[in-house]
Amino acid sequence: MTDWKKTVLACTVCVISFLISACAMVGPDFETPEAPIADAYLQREDDAISGAPADTEDWWEVFEDPILDHLVRMAYDQNLSLRIAGLRVLEARAQLGIAAGSLYPQQQEINAEAAWATQEGPGAFSAYSAGFDVAWELDFWGKFRRGIQSANANLLASIAGYDDVLVTLTAEVARSYILIRTLEERIHIAQQNVELQKRSLQMVEARFKFGAVTELDVQQAKTLLHSTEALVPQLLLSLNQTRHALAILLGLPPEDLSHILGDSGSLPTIPAQVAVGMPAELLRRRPDIRRAELQAAAQGARIGIARGEMLPSFSLFGTLGWSGTNAANASLADPAFSAAAGPAFNWPIFNYGRLRNRVRVEDARFEQALTGYQNSVLNAAREVEDAMTGFFRSAQEADALKNSVDAAKRSTEISMLQYKEGLADYTRVLDSTRSLAAQWDRYTQTREGHRH
Repeated sequence: MTDWKKTVLACTVCVISFLISACAMVGPDFETPEAPIADAYLQREDDAISGAPADTEDWWEVFEDPILDHLVRMAYDQNLSLRIAGLRVLEARAQLGIAAGSLYPQQQEINAEAAWATQEGPGAFSAYSAGFDVAWELDFWGKFRRGIQSANANLLASIAGYDDVLVTLTAEVARSYILIRTLEERIHIAQQNVELQKRSLQMVEARFKFGAVTELDVQQAKTLLHSTEALVPQLLLSLNQTRHALAILLGLPPEDLSHILGDSGSLPTIPAQVAVGMPAELLRRRPDIRRAELQAAAQGARIGIARGEMLPSFSLFGTLGWSGTNAANASLADPAFSAAAGPAFNWPIFNYGRLRNRVRVEDARFEQALTGYQNSVLNAAREVEDAMTGFFRSAQEADALKNSVDAAKRSTEISMLQYKEGLADYTRVLDSTRSLAAQWDRYTQTREGHRH
């Protein structure tokens, strides 16, 4: 290569490098949109709600239940949905590596070939060639850097997605465990009611035997007893189904979990007050909100990539090669060397609106992502408000139902005593016994709901 060609090539590289460093990247720079969130929660005046910062790291530990702690750790280690979310993080990390590699020469290839051929006249000949090719499209408009921004935001979004799956998994494990304990208690209560109603039936049959009452009382007592007995298999079915669902959350096939859960247990104890922090903290601690924000950031960078495709591209290329042949009395041992290098320019000027509409597509998707972020914030605020209202109101309901159960127990005792002494008919016993069973079961379900 002559000196003037080398000088031109060096100047070209310097000028292009200077322009690259001086140019701003095409496309918008992402800014977190305004979040439509209130200054304070509606339930902030309730004594059961604390405005102290929420401890979301190991929130299930407030129940002080070692079995629940063990179940959560098992789910973290074995849950398959969580494993899939982790693999998505690995995928996004690899995609970031691909995007980062685009800043460097996109083509670096070693090639070689050999051929044997025949022709009319002198006969066969052989030929071979080997070379090295390089091509580098310079990031003049920043579209490759926008690609890195998009891939990095996608990686962070996948990590937030993993955290979101983690939060959901923990909540599902806790919910399933509490539901199992609730069903066990409801079964125990139903069995107690069955025993109570059996004693009532024995008393009625004894009075019927001596002619003190009619057969109607006996049949009514049997109806109530068998109706209560029918509730037990239904509750056992729900218990087995919930245990199976918990096994899946733990990454296990549906199986008996008694070796983990024990034969039975009491409902976990909940604190009298829960800390929820302030509404603005939602933006920092909710992984679904962080994921929505990062997805919007990734999409915003894609607008710059699409705009960069509309502009001219500048590349540098180079090739080195050796070739040899024994045709025409040449020698294979005497290869010829060749080299070429220089700049290249490409500008897709006639594309019939395809590239411009590609920008519009990416911009529309960006607006969708921004709206999705704002919607995630609104839904998060609603969910927290609903949960706080449910926590407060279910606590009030549980207190009222506990008093109702105590009154129903006393009413049943009095009605059975009066019936035994002939001071009341069996309708009162029937009503009080049925009310006790219903209120007791309802009270247990309310206690379970208060823990969600």
